[in-house]
Amino acid sequence: MSLPELCLKKGEDRRLRHGHLWIFSNEVDTAATPLVAFKPGDLAQLLDSKRQPLGVVYVNPASLIAARLLTRDGNAAVNKAFLAKRLKAALQLRQRCYSEPYYRLVYGESDGLPGLVVDRYGDVLAVQASTAGMERLQDDVVAALQDLLQPRAVVLKNTSSLRRMEGLDDYTRLAAGELDGPVEIVENGARFRVDLLGGQKTGWFYDHRDNRRDLAALCKGKRVLDLFSYSGAWGLAAAVQGAKEVVCVDASAAALELVRENAELNGVAGKVQTVTSDVFDYLRQLREAKERFDVVVLDPPALIKRKKDIKAGTEAYYRLNQAALQVLNYDGILASASCSHHLEPAALRDMLRSCARHVDRHVLILKQGGHGADHPVHPAIPETEYLKSFLCHATVSL
Repeated sequence: MSLPELCLKKGEDRRLRHGHLWIFSNEVDTAATPLVAFKPGDLAQLLDSKRQPLGVVYVNPASLIAARLLTRDGNAAVNKAFLAKRLKAALQLRQRCYSEPYYRLVYGESDGLPGLVVDRYGDVLAVQASTAGMERLQDDVVAALQDLLQPRAVVLKNTSSLRRMEGLDDYTRLAAGELDGPVEIVENGARFRVDLLGGQKTGWFYDHRDNRRDLAALCKGKRVLDLFSYSGAWGLAAAVQGAKEVVCVDASAAALELVRENAELNGVAGKVQTVTSDVFDYLRQLREAKERFDVVVLDPPALIKRKKDIKAGTEAYYRLNQAALQVLNYDGILASASCSHHLEPAALRDMLRSCARHVDRHVLILKQGGHGADHPVHPAIPETEYLKSFLCHATVSL
């Protein structure tokens, strides 16, 4: 079946030819191929201004990103077989990188499946479609995943903020199989129960795996403060690696219940405390009480979600890092992270420098980290590189 055509304006194919996969609405020749002729999620053959084929896209006329490229083969059929091939390639890459089946199996554009995330939890999969185009392909994705991995269950975790920008509703439901409670994963030698039906995003944040490993190795015999702890990924890894005390702080009581369950699971419940609190308020209380920790983990949710949030978000990151340094012992370790794409690594690094000077500390960066191999960065798509992490040593000022 031939596809409808979507034609670009003159010169607007340059970014695509350099490797990117997105087409913005102002790049479309709407006189020749009106966007209003498409329904959200429709497939189309993409053409340049000379009517030469560029590939197959899915379209959303209601979105600023009006189309996303699925393949540069203009004659390709985008169906279950097409999706199965992409999924198999993604699986083979992860299996080369990881010996255990706990990882992000599909990372959107980087795996040639824009708008799709799949996380693997052993024999259970969490699938998230964040675009109208991928929502339309979702049934075929689930069927292809069942053929590829024979999972016990597939959960649709369609709850991202990107969906609202695409005009889609949020929902979580079981798409296949049965799931009667949390699933269990292993990360860096620690065990965790993950609530896929009720947890945040796709249930677990695999992206910081390597950074958590590096931090945990420095925590033996130390007192650790894990801020924005969620279900305890940083703090419990530190406890398993020999930290003498871990305090996990989060505003969510449900998340901290998972911390306690995971602490029991790993045999470290006696070393782990939980505090339900706003992190800004708790840091102020610690400072006033002159409490100090040997290690502080600062891994907040995205504080800069859009460009217009940069000023306020940057100020919030600054206040957090300054307060974290104020409750850190001399000869202490600070793990400072940001998952905000709009905060550049250089900006966070300079922020750490400025905060250190403000509180009269000498800070050295031991390691700069990002996301792991299951979140591969597409070199033409800067949006696929969002995570930055600095492992710092702080001591008395020189």
